[in-house]
Amino acid sequence: MLAVILLIWQQQRLSAFFGIVTSPEPISRNFSPEIATPDLGRRHQLSYQQWIDILTQEAKVAADQRPPHLTILVGDSLSLWFPPELLPEGKNWLNQGISGETSNGLLKRLEIFDRTQPEVIFVMIGINDLIRGVSDRVILNNQRQIINYLRKTHPTAQIVVQSILPHGADEATWKGRDKLLAVDNSRIRELNQQLQSICNKKGVKYLDLHPLFTNKQGNLRREFTTDGLHLSPEGYIVWRSALQIYSEIELKPQQEEEGKRLKGKG
Repeated sequence: MLAVILLIWQQQRLSAFFGIVTSPEPISRNFSPEIATPDLGRRHQLSYQQWIDILTQEAKVAADQRPPHLTILVGDSLSLWFPPELLPEGKNWLNQGISGETSNGLLKRLEIFDRTQPEVIFVMIGINDLIRGVSDRVILNNQRQIINYLRKTHPTAQIVVQSILPHGADEATWKGRDKLLAVDNSRIRELNQQLQSICNKKGVKYLDLHPLFTNKQGNLRREFTTDGLHLSPEGYIVWRSALQIYSEIELKPQQEEEGKRLKGKG
């Protein structure tokens, strides 16, 4: 495991793999986060199982230490590369993103963090399914199963499903550009509408990030992306702001109300 961690450090220099906490209390070893922009156009050298091993270890630490205000960020590379320095403060963050992840892959590995006790779980998944040619029906069915599993396993947590982001269309430079362009951004918009409907029926939260990242043509804004698919630091600042504001308006009041209710029972 140590060798894998060193490999990550040498190749990506991403602090997200070394600790899962930004604030207020450390869970794992102390370190000084280094802001780095990963080469997102290059396929990471780790195998999928190595990713799983790392996330399993980090989840185990969170489950054993049970930090307050634990918040889980789960999804694909967009979640994975979220700079720890930019995550909203006042929470202990556990990043469970994997590069290239699909909705089916995520569904099969949700048990990794079963033992944790999160207050909130933020989910974003789906763009890699679209790139790989998975149908909307399958994507939405997987999303339903993900929601069902999280609600059953983490009954006290607030589940927040985030919209799928658009891509940069003709301005994209990502290495899989041809497959990306085969997915029209109008399809992503329509898929998000169906996803929101599912969330409403399931009684979970839905955070619509899509409008924040689109230009007048409905594509991912140039300043928010590095290659038309992955996000730039500016893009993550926008996402951070959305998480912060959404938490204050939609999640915090509900958490406070639940706290009062439980206190009254005691």
